[in-house]
Amino acid sequence: MFSANLEESLPLYSNKIARRRLSGGELLFVWGGSRHPSAALLHPPLSLQAIWLNLECLLVSGPLKDMDFFVQEGGGARILHQFTLESPAVSFRVAGEKDGIIDIDLKTGILYINGSLDWETKQVHKLQFTLESPAVSFRVAGEKDGIIDIDLKTGILYINGSLDWETKQVHKLQVESLDESGSRVKGPYAVTIYVEDINDNPPEFNQTEYFGVVRQNSRPGKPFMYVHATDRDDPSTPHAQLSYSILHHFPKYFEEMLFQIDNATGAISPTRTGSYYLDPLKQDTFTLVVSVKDMGGMTTNAFASSVDVIITVRETLWKAPSTIYIKENSTQVHPVNITKVQSNEPGVIYDLFEKEKLPRLPFSISKDGGDIYVTEPLDREEKDTYTFFVVSKDGTGELVDKPLQIQVIVEDINDNPPVCQQDLTVIEVQENEQGGSNIGTVLATDMDEKNTFNSRLRFQIQSQEPEYPSNNLFYIQQDTGTLQLTGRSLNKRDSAKYSLKVLVSDPQFQTICHVEVHVIDINDEIPIFEKSDYDSVTLTENTPVGTVILEIQATDGDEPATGSSLIVYQVKEGDPNNTFIIETDSETNRGFVRINKALDFETMPVYNLVINATNPEPLVKGVKYNSSSLTTFKVFVTNVEEPPVFQKPVYKIEVSEDIPVNTLVMTVEAYDPEGDSVRYSLEGDVRKWLRIDSATGQVYTASLLDREKEEIYSIEVVASELNNAAQKSKAFLVLQLRDVNDNPPQIAMDNPTFFCYPVSGGERTLIQATDADELFFYSKFTFSLPDETNTRNNWEISKYNATHAYLSPKHGNFEEKVYDVPIILNDNGKPPLENKVNLKVNICKCSSENSCFIEIDRQHSWPTAGQAIGILLGVLLIIGKSLLLGAILAGVFFHMKHKEKNGKSQPKDAKDNAELNRLA
Repeated sequence: MFSANLEESLPLYSNKIARRRLSGGELLFVWGGSRHPSAALLHPPLSLQAIWLNLECLLVSGPLKDMDFFVQEGGGARILHQFTLESPAVSFRVAGEKDGIIDIDLKTGILYINGSLDWETKQVHKLQFTLESPAVSFRVAGEKDGIIDIDLKTGILYINGSLDWETKQVHKLQVESLDESGSRVKGPYAVTIYVEDINDNPPEFNQTEYFGVVRQNSRPGKPFMYVHATDRDDPSTPHAQLSYSILHHFPKYFEEMLFQIDNATGAISPTRTGSYYLDPLKQDTFTLVVSVKDMGGMTTNAFASSVDVIITVRETLWKAPSTIYIKENSTQVHPVNITKVQSNEPGVIYDLFEKEKLPRLPFSISKDGGDIYVTEPLDREEKDTYTFFVVSKDGTGELVDKPLQIQVIVEDINDNPPVCQQDLTVIEVQENEQGGSNIGTVLATDMDEKNTFNSRLRFQIQSQEPEYPSNNLFYIQQDTGTLQLTGRSLNKRDSAKYSLKVLVSDPQFQTICHVEVHVIDINDEIPIFEKSDYDSVTLTENTPVGTVILEIQATDGDEPATGSSLIVYQVKEGDPNNTFIIETDSETNRGFVRINKALDFETMPVYNLVINATNPEPLVKGVKYNSSSLTTFKVFVTNVEEPPVFQKPVYKIEVSEDIPVNTLVMTVEAYDPEGDSVRYSLEGDVRKWLRIDSATGQVYTASLLDREKEEIYSIEVVASELNNAAQKSKAFLVLQLRDVNDNPPQIAMDNPTFFCYPVSGGERTLIQATDADELFFYSKFTFSLPDETNTRNNWEISKYNATHAYLSPKHGNFEEKVYDVPIILNDNGKPPLENKVNLKVNICKCSSENSCFIEIDRQHSWPTAGQAIGILLGVLLIIGKSLLLGAILAGVFFHMKHKEKNGKSQPKDAKDNAELNRLA
């Protein structure tokens, strides 16, 4: 059998040459306009005739035999092959039981015996004589379909029309030769014509128009609809390989497309831009013109079709609820449903993600329904607001939607009574205070929410003791708590003290505050200094803050231990920055001048202080403070060699860990109070990551940073005087390193990976991927096997969730040993990093608890007799328990003798406890 393949079909009236590959050589067809006499024999007649040529002694025709042809569809009429007739018979032939001694002369037909016949060996010899009749014509039968036939006389097998692959892919024929009587001479022989497809059908969509719905803020790349087209050409060829694309996008507001299509599946999904900008309030309908091309869309002469896709944008279901208000101290049975979220995609898993690190989060969410609950009563006074995130994940643990922020405000109820700020409020009133004067304020607070009715306080005098000379000597403003005299001045001879009970109430609670009003002598004496000038004092500028630099004294002739005689000292002039403060001893009225702020010779070398003395109580009318209540004092500040001063105590900055070497990170600044030049250096830079310009204070990276080694890198910057290096000061420099994806994923090696021998196939074990880089919300790893025949034939890997995958053997033909299984991990970061790791997988015999046996080597497991005796003697001598020596030694010798008798120790079941804790 030989086969022929027609590579190119040629149109009629052309002068091209089509080449067909044969098993014995090459056959050329030459089409031309000349007419050959044999053309008249073809029925129906061909418009063109074939001129057959021999090329390089290769015949284009041949005798009858089984043949296969591969012919492209279409192309019109064409000749496939010419079968030839054999010459008529001119000799004889004998067949049968000749046994090597009976034969016939081919030319004369004489039958003869060329030896001796033996009856005992064979009694009968049967022979057949033939003289073949000549074949004069051909006949073809089978699946001709009206377009395939053979010329009876010439044996030319031809196609009188166009084959169509889409209608029929194979035509099976039978060809035979006939003699003059029409009897079969040879055959039938099988002739099979395989029709080869050409790209003659454009792809067609299964709908004339498509309609789809997409939700606002849908996940980029998540399909929300599909278009589908088919092509009638051979699906095993590029003719039917379809490629989808978006031709037009109406309307188009952005340079980037809002939608994208998978060129292989026809899945339409939002782009990142679309996920962000799609908004039904701005544009609720889009029309896409989607094109499909055959030939994989890779050639310019591919057929194409297009269809309109109408997309409606609807409001997203995945949106944060408005701020949730929950009344505190609710008496409802908890948990209580407070709101609900819903993803745009079905079948997601909901979870809560804390924004604040709280001891507990009093909220929960139903994993499959998105209902959010408050799990316990809330207390506004403990915490008045909560903020947390809701996330939606798919079955692998990957985020489906952007996290939603939930805001909860705890509403106040009136559950707190007013509280007096002081157990007893003492107010002093001079005898000469006029009616209507404000004499003091009763202070109270309420823990309920400010500026609400729950915390609104009202004041009322409930009682006055004594009620002499009347029971209404005092009045209190109900909303402010300010106490006033109602009429006449108080007289100390009537009563030196009044006790008031003030009722403080909010809308629900009441509290009693106690007030004592002390009637004191009138303030008709002014304080008088014992000295009008306290001279001066000289201080170094580094004198510590808080140091007492002077004691002063003034006297007052008013009633002792009252506000009329208590003296308050103040620096009236000469201290614009409040560098000094004066404290008073209330018993002696002695004043102590202290340093309140650091002295600085360069800023203020001299202070000319004027100090006055006053009383808390106002002076009576006609009495005024004068120069007797004033004194002066000078402070001279001397210079001290000071170290440089930094502008800030801490310099902090956040930088990306992948910034190049010699990148300017920050500039630190320090100055020397004496005006000397400053030089900078670094201390504590143990990783040698930074360097500093000694003159400018500019800090640069000296080597590559690495967040995984140190996320917060803290060192010290030293500023020293150029001419006196001993004068120096320090500030902290803190680098907060921002993570970049610079670490490839690894396989977690906490638990050994093993399968029990013998392996039956179908087992699986979990493997985990880890990454040193920072992971936000949820990590996402991709697991795969390398494109290596041996690995893919032996192992398979399937995803379990975002961080784990199943590894399984594909068959049971594994030896009992450790295998290195290469696994490719991808962290899907930005940029994504890939790592090929070799996972050691142990195929081992297992115990009844499915754990590997570990063979314990005797000579590594037990000490020798001498070692055992030495160890035991030493221990017993140390602890002093020599009485047990004989018994223990006997036990050791017995055990060792037993071990030797039994030969090699039996395998020990070394169960891997960590396997029990493996994540499933």
